[in-house]
Amino acid sequence: MGSEGPTPGVTIHVTGFKKFHGVAENPTEKIVKNLQDYMNERGLPKGLILGSCTILETAGQGAIVPLYQTLQSAVKKDATVPNYGTVIWVHFGVNSGATRFAIEHQAVNEATFRCPDEMGWKPQKLPIVPADGGISRVRESSLPVEEITKSLAKMGYEVTTSDDAGRFVCNYVYYHSLRFAEQNGIKSLFVHVPLFLTIDEETQMQFAASLMEVLSSI
Repeated sequence: MGSEGPTPGVTIHVTGFKKFHGVAENPTEKIVKNLQDYMNERGLPKGLILGSCTILETAGQGAIVPLYQTLQSAVKKDATVPNYGTVIWVHFGVNSGATRFAIEHQAVNEATFRCPDEMGWKPQKLPIVPADGGISRVRESSLPVEEITKSLAKMGYEVTTSDDAGRFVCNYVYYHSLRFAEQNGIKSLFVHVPLFLTIDEETQMQFAASLMEVLSSI
């Protein structure tokens, strides 16, 4: 008795993005910066550990080293905790034309940027990971995306499941994260949010907190 250690729970690491072309204020930067305090005030669900909250450059190839450093640091840290349980990466990105939240089911091995990223890169029809094959290769989240979406919809949020994360930096990061997750026995999810002009900041913070709660019970 007493030697089993803590019950395995869910550790969630979160990322958002900085500003980029056409979006001077990225809502995901504010959501991710404020999420830890918001969750602490709200009360963390039992068994949930909110790990790192990181803001990424809105860039592809030029930001890949810090992206992998971020992903790897969390895996190393979690591995030092006995029975650390399920590890989930949740990446938030903005879709400036959206009117509701979107839980992304998959990412495609294609980088076709409609405008240069914040480091000036504008690939066209390039494979994100050449070793994975052509640009039609798809990687899917191992999380129950439909179930997560339905749970959030029941809470009153305007949310849908999406099979298209675009071909810009959001898809680029999600593809790398899904690949990393598969290789390291963890899970990954990407969520697109609208601008604050479309869905106000408080509602978006509530949505992010509700998503953490839903994921903690999976």
